[in-house]
Amino acid sequence: MITTGATSALSFLDQLNPQQREAVETTDGPVLILAGAGSGKTRVITYRIAYLIEHMGVMPESILAMTFTNKAAAEMGERVEKLVGGLSIAKPVISTFHSFCVRVLRRDIEAMRIPSATPGQPAIGHTKNFVIYDESDMQAVVKSVMKRLGLDDKQLTPRTVLSRISWAKNHMLDPQELYLQSADPKTEKIAHLYEEYRKELRKANALDFDDLLLEAVRLLKSAPQVREYYNRRFQYLLIDEYQDTNRPQYELMRMLAGDRHNVCAVGDEDQSIYSWRGADIRNILEFEQDFPEAKIIRLEQNYRSTQNILQAASAVVANNIRRKGKNLWTSRQGGTKIGYYEAPDGENEALFAADHIAKYLRAATEHGETPRAAVLYRTNSQSRLFEEAMRRYGLKYHVVGGFSFYERSEIKDLISYLKVIQNPDDTISLLHVINTPTRGIGKGTIDTLESLALETGLSLWGALGEALRRQLLPQRALASLKSFQQLIEDGRAILLGNFAGQLGSDVAQPEGSSESVWEPPLSAVQQGETLSSTHGADSESQDATAFDPTEFENFSFDFGAAEPVGPIDIHASVPPTESPAAEPTSGSKEPEIGATPADFPAPTVSTADLLKFLIDRTGYIKLLEEEDTPEAFSRIENLRELVNAAMDSRDRAETLDQFLDHAALVADADDYDARAQITLMSLHAAKGLEFPLCFSAAWKRACSRIRELCLCQRISKKNAACVTSA
Repeated sequence: MITTGATSALSFLDQLNPQQREAVETTDGPVLILAGAGSGKTRVITYRIAYLIEHMGVMPESILAMTFTNKAAAEMGERVEKLVGGLSIAKPVISTFHSFCVRVLRRDIEAMRIPSATPGQPAIGHTKNFVIYDESDMQAVVKSVMKRLGLDDKQLTPRTVLSRISWAKNHMLDPQELYLQSADPKTEKIAHLYEEYRKELRKANALDFDDLLLEAVRLLKSAPQVREYYNRRFQYLLIDEYQDTNRPQYELMRMLAGDRHNVCAVGDEDQSIYSWRGADIRNILEFEQDFPEAKIIRLEQNYRSTQNILQAASAVVANNIRRKGKNLWTSRQGGTKIGYYEAPDGENEALFAADHIAKYLRAATEHGETPRAAVLYRTNSQSRLFEEAMRRYGLKYHVVGGFSFYERSEIKDLISYLKVIQNPDDTISLLHVINTPTRGIGKGTIDTLESLALETGLSLWGALGEALRRQLLPQRALASLKSFQQLIEDGRAILLGNFAGQLGSDVAQPEGSSESVWEPPLSAVQQGETLSSTHGADSESQDATAFDPTEFENFSFDFGAAEPVGPIDIHASVPPTESPAAEPTSGSKEPEIGATPADFPAPTVSTADLLKFLIDRTGYIKLLEEEDTPEAFSRIENLRELVNAAMDSRDRAETLDQFLDHAALVADADDYDARAQITLMSLHAAKGLEFPLCFSAAWKRACSRIRELCLCQRISKKNAACVTSA
């Protein structure tokens, strides 16, 4: 008997060509789908998920699909929802590699903690409240380590060090292995910096992007009970863009595959363009060696391009040496010929593209078409000339991979505050906000705290508490530090939902506390200090804590009825050293992988509420208003947008951890706007996108770079064209 679900499944299978249908229906055992460009691989992946759920009766939550960008994951999720949305409340897990690893680590990373040999000391290792360091955070750590070791960051730049560390991590090499492989003093120094860098991240309870993959793999290898849980949890595994996976991603796939080997890898060796970022093409070329029983299916019909474009691309990639081979074809015969223009210089090249695009936009508008054009280049730094040319022609354009919203200084400030509230041991974020807005904590005070942290082995937050307890600094500096400490502790109390108790403990003073050394700290506004400079001003202003609710009219920030307490005495006794109080978890129970928003307990106080509290207590917007410049008001609008994002996060019942994870994992490709008429972006970010008119620019510089790579890899010049084409 055929069920309604089976009939529905067969109906959408009729939309597939024979090869696509074979790829969808081959569900058990390892499958490698070699999907040529424009061959409908996303359709195959989503239909395969729908087929497993609707026709094979597989539970949605037992399916895991991983890809490389948030946009691709979201698109897959939307397509699957349209196909099988009404069949089950549960959803398949469709995620990027890094997002999936974050969720795994948030749930189980503490399984790798080692008991301390010192009685009474906490276990060694990361906790669930780890923070994720972005590029600027990572550079700050390396700069700090280099400064401590007396290394010149002009001869050996932090960016170079991080690039080499990332290369080592992508090849799963630890500092000792990198040192043993070193063939010059420079690499030996980098290996030493790598070891110190790891120590600093461990002390800060922080992970960088590469660590997310490495630690997830280490967790699955070292904790059998965790690995067995995920092997039971996920019965079917789909990997998109398999040709771009690196060694840790490959190991992750092998660990998750378990004994069933129900792995479906989708990729195209001719589209491998991320070797510079650690991608290992051997993963796709040697799939049959890893899974001898694997079935290979080729998708060779191209639905995207015309015959002229397909023939040109095929002629280029045919020169690739390491490939499995495909014969792409299309039913779209003919098509516009590929144009070629050799400009005398970069400015002329950009003006040529702008002029051609302007004519195209006019013609498309006259014919009632929706115009979309793209200019592609090798690196984001090459966008400047094209941006200037577009402005000269009065054309509106969208740059992908430019200055990220989360990299703006005011956004970075508030995100850093949230990180410190979540994890006070995050030294980099703490250094970012300890004097932002300026509150009288200068370089001398910070140097003293860093020296104390190095001497005692404490984090910077722990050193701050120790300096207060031992009164190691001048009274004004101590008052400023106490004010900052109280701000963070109040934020943590709000997150834990015991802010009223925190206020009560602040009010309850021990006898004789009036003789304390503490003086009332001045607010940032009272000190006359601004966000953009560190030199003081003597202008008088109202206190920063006088928050204007009209700035955020629609916000709700209610902690419940205030207790009838008197004014808070700031001469409170200082708690000894750092307070390892209960870790803020923003929820009582960690949800399972693949849980829906409804499964997440709503936090007592949302991230938006915390942001309002921070803006209020720091006087951030007041100071920007006092600057009274267009730039300052633009920054205020950015802060409003950040709070809007936090309110959206609250509506999805996300915790602070999840909000910060999302901010950390935003990628350049996620900034792409399909509605933009003109898009400027790198070739790598454009992978998988379609444009009626496309300019591939700056080839002279790209070809020079490719020739260098060819000489290094000892491949032919003829093959260089294929690499450039990719």
